Amino acid sequence: MNVKKTIVLFVTVLLLPVLGWTKLQVVTTTEDLAAITREIGKDNVEVTSIAKGYQDPHFVDPKPSYLLRLKRADLLVVVGLELEVGWMPPLLQNARNSKILPGYPGFLDASDGCNVLQKPTGSVDRSLGDVHPLGNPHYWTDPENGRIIAQHVAAKLSEIDQPHASQYDAGLKDFEDKLSAKEKDWNKLVESFRGVKVVTYHNSWPNFAHAFGLTIVNHVEPKPGIPPSPSHVRSLETQIQREKIPLILVEPYFDEKLPAKIAADTGAKLLIFPPSVGGVKEIRNYFDLFDYDLKLLNDAVGGKK
Repeated sequence: MNVKKTIVLFVTVLLLPVLGWTKLQVVTTTEDLAAITREIGKDNVEVTSIAKGYQDPHFVDPKPSYLLRLKRADLLVVVGLELEVGWMPPLLQNARNSKILPGYPGFLDASDGCNVLQKPTGSVDRSLGDVHPLGNPHYWTDPENGRIIAQHVAAKLSEIDQPHASQYDAGLKDFEDKLSAKEKDWNKLVESFRGVKVVTYHNSWPNFAHAFGLTIVNHVEPKPGIPPSPSHVRSLETQIQREKIPLILVEPYFDEKLPAKIAADTGAKLLIFPPSVGGVKEIRNYFDLFDYDLKLLNDAVGGKK
């Protein structure tokens, strides 16, 4: 009997891939979406992200390895709002995996239902810089949008993997419970610097500012994606000194040389401020992102508005 049981077990293990008892293969465009998906899917999913947290997600160089991941994927989760418009369409076209195309069951636009800010009301053209006509795509920097993303991910995983639907529901509950507890801590911490004025390099932070009470007064870029001119830099330095703006926030993937000079010239403090999971090694999951950034702000200006 023991030999027979061993043979049955061995054959069952060999047949698992054939019978479909393998982890769902999920590809996300950013590490933030990957981190949330892992929280929901746990051991039932294998998640890979195309853009790394230390990279500018607007600009990703397509690699053959990305095509292989997409070809094998059961689910693709994107930020949407045209964040990936410069690099995802050719990858999807060449991956030849119809089930992860927009409109098919294996595709999820994470922006659906989220609080998307800065939706243009008029016409959008290149004179405005890299403005997104559907709204600012950095919506995941509001944890309440993270909650909505998680709900969509859980629903989609349950749709394409119904046998494990109860486990995805449990993963969602765990995520929401942890997020609610974290939000209580974050909201207490924010009271020490709520309303503080900041300058940011890129327009990455409207949702974060909305969630945590920052006042963004200007950007190092005069328009999204447009390098600053000398006149813009002079005007910005004058504003920082006049309004006593204490902080300049710079995403890790931008050259900090000019912002560092502006900080030195004005007395403002420069913070390398990651907007994504993986932006620095300390940010390993979605909760770490807010723990890290809010601690940076508190250490820099807590109670010193």
